[in-house]
Amino acid sequence: MLDILQPLAFTRGPAMKNRFALAPLTNLQSHADGVLSDEEFHWLVKRAEGGFGLTMTCAAHVQRIGQGFPGQLGVFGDEHLPGLTRLAGAIKANGSRAAVQLHHAGMRSPKDLIGEAPVAPSDNAETGARGLSTAEVEQLVEDFTAAAHRAERAGFDGVELHGAHSYILCQFLSEALNQRTDRYGGSPENRGRVIREIIAGVRARCRPDFTLGLRLSPERFELQLMDIVGLARELLAEGQIDYLDLSLWDYAKEPNEEAHQGRSLMSYFAELPRGEVRLGCAGKVMSGADVRACLAGGMDFVFLGRAAILHHDYPRLYAADADFEPIARPVSEAHLTAEGLSPKFVAYMKSWKGFVAEAPVTEAAE
Repeated sequence: MLDILQPLAFTRGPAMKNRFALAPLTNLQSHADGVLSDEEFHWLVKRAEGGFGLTMTCAAHVQRIGQGFPGQLGVFGDEHLPGLTRLAGAIKANGSRAAVQLHHAGMRSPKDLIGEAPVAPSDNAETGARGLSTAEVEQLVEDFTAAAHRAERAGFDGVELHGAHSYILCQFLSEALNQRTDRYGGSPENRGRVIREIIAGVRARCRPDFTLGLRLSPERFELQLMDIVGLARELLAEGQIDYLDLSLWDYAKEPNEEAHQGRSLMSYFAELPRGEVRLGCAGKVMSGADVRACLAGGMDFVFLGRAAILHHDYPRLYAADADFEPIARPVSEAHLTAEGLSPKFVAYMKSWKGFVAEAPVTEAAE
């Protein structure tokens, strides 16, 4: 079995010093205009200091109207360059690969946050989103590409395209949500075209050794597992991405679709010919045993989310004890503060059931 502590080389860009990647995590810590805050800088750099081989930002929106949540990091304008440059330099100075996750929330952009109706592949009555014109889809491709180039200019080693969780790229992949009749809708090939065009744009505009990853949801979100397996098969064979990041929710789970149960969801992707493209996964990877199970199941590396929130130095803790178990939840606010979370991030974590302990009630003095 692969050793999680051994380096991992990619076709393009520097190797990871180990197989631990920080998952892209929403944290609500940046400024309203998308400019990096000191709080978000501190949270991310602390993970690089803690030994992660790859440190990735939260989802960073590539268009102003693609914002998905308050306090989201932006990468849609040159006003973001100073903060991004500072961040990339600090992550890399700690021996970690630095990456930006590129994102557009699509129909999941709150109207009261962006100040107008959200956009989507097609009109969506439930969210009030309007369908993009063909020219606007072409502009979306351009803005993802420009954001990748901006990340490159800031000094990052690479970017990851957020094609999961029913954000806009994922919406294009869904036959139910994508009702377009132009070249971006209809067949699975057409629904995946926007992702392919972004990949081609990044490859054309960024330097040859710029790393490009893609995050996909295999199921849920109005997706069909075999559609996503088919797209993954093609992208792995083409070799224009350097890694595929599978958002599994639970690395050990079986597919939701009854016809495909009887084996793990992960296995459908691990068995695909991958050439030199790497496979990583996220989803309840908490203990040392979980980490090893992912590698035994065919993954090249793992993305840690909750475990990395709980322990900024998880890779070092694992190196000292391969059977390491994260601290039991719920945890105190003081613990999270010590792990580099700002009050805004701690407040957000309170919305995760059972993660943060309730503060003890103190009796009023008589």
